[in-house]
Order: sequence, then C-alpha cells, then structure tokens
Amino acid sequence: MEERQRSSTGLDENVAGFFCYLFGFFTGIVFLVVEKQSSFVKFHAKQSTITFLGLFVIMGVLSFIPLLNLLIIPIWILVLILWLVLMVKALQGQRYALPIVGKMAEETHPSQE
Repeated sequence: MEERQRSSTGLDENVAGFFCYLFGFFTGIVFLVVEKQSSFVKFHAKQSTITFLGLFVIMGVLSFIPLLNLLIIPIWILVLILWLVLMVKALQGQRYALPIVGKMAEETHPSQE
C-alpha cells in the first residue's frame, strides 16, 4: 500500500483535496487560507473556489431572469454530478483539472520554493 503525502493541515493530501469540495467554495476558501505547502491541495482549493463561486453567481443571476430561471433545476443536477465527480477524483488522489477552471487554478499557483 502506497504512503500518502500529508498536507500542512495534517490530513492526507487526498482527504484534504476532498474537503476542498465538500461545501463548495466555502471549504475551497478555507483550504486556500490554511494550506501552506501542498500544491495538490492548493490546486483543488482554487479549482473548487473558482468553479463553485462562479456557478453560485450564475445561478443567482439566472434566478432573477424570468425565462432563464427554468434552467435552474437542470443546472443544479449537472452541478451535483460535477461536485460528486470532483470529490471522488480528489479522494482518489487525482489532480483532475476541469477544462477552463483547472487551467486557471494551475496558472494562479505560485511556483514551488
């Protein structure tokens, strides 16, 4: 059995990555603040924050537009599936990058010291 890396939070990296997604952008922000060394955890925290904060804003805007608010339920179903996939990938130890947001999360990561 392979030994997992630990993050500066004391959790295994894959568990910390999972927690980055658990409560959407809220836990993403928490891990952005508390994680000091693991690039894996920082990546998942940034991807969670960008993805779910963006979706939160989009859903808020759609809820005020009469015809477009019909899209909210199908979008919520897709968001739920995305949320589950991202949590599973992080728990499996994969640095799974979403097409646009994943690149943004990688680019905003400072170089390793």
